[in-house]
Amino acid sequence: MPVHARIREAVVESTWLQRSLVAGLALSVAWSSWTVPSSDLTARVVRDAVVFLLIPAGLAATHGRDLGFRVDRRALGDTLVLAAFVFPFYLVGASLPSVRAYYPMWQTSTALGEFLPHTVQQLVVVVAAETYYRGLLCVGVSEEFGFKSVFISPVVYALHHVGKPPIELLLSGPTDVLFGAVDYHGQSLLPSIVAHGIGLTLLDWLALHDPVVPQEAVLAALRWLPVPL
Repeated sequence: MPVHARIREAVVESTWLQRSLVAGLALSVAWSSWTVPSSDLTARVVRDAVVFLLIPAGLAATHGRDLGFRVDRRALGDTLVLAAFVFPFYLVGASLPSVRAYYPMWQTSTALGEFLPHTVQQLVVVVAAETYYRGLLCVGVSEEFGFKSVFISPVVYALHHVGKPPIELLLSGPTDVLFGAVDYHGQSLLPSIVAHGIGLTLLDWLALHDPVVPQEAVLAALRWLPVPL
């Protein structure tokens, strides 16, 4: 049998779980290979929207699968709980020197005419990321893989955080598991999209102002962490 025929047969006989995981790996490689200027938010929006949002959503649609694009009472309740839980972390984190030096990731100011369009574009990046990590690699395969699907993407998520503040890299894996577990519970991406989106907006806004939580107190409380603050 010719090689192309074998490949076609393998694809036809593969399960949704197998296809989604292979696609997830391929999309991760594509995302890393598609370089964009670090200062160009619009270019980042285009790359992430194509690789992490449109392709996974299209793949799910052709297979009749749900990646978690739903809003119901359970999703709303989970969203409130997750947002309330992560809010203090963002508030305290915004006082750390390494975080303040890194955020905003893309240039903006406190002028609403500049900050609001910046926030909208950044929200597209968030929706794309959640569609990939918590949608394709978690909620999308939860029917076949159960709660174990929560643990599929943390390593990839952490690798994509290399270059960010050390404490953010340290917390990226546990954060991925937490967001995945909440989204899995309600089979909805709404909790992680809201928590992630509001969190980034809050970090940007706080980084452009004096720290709300005294920096000395935060550094003293977290000096036991094994990473530069």
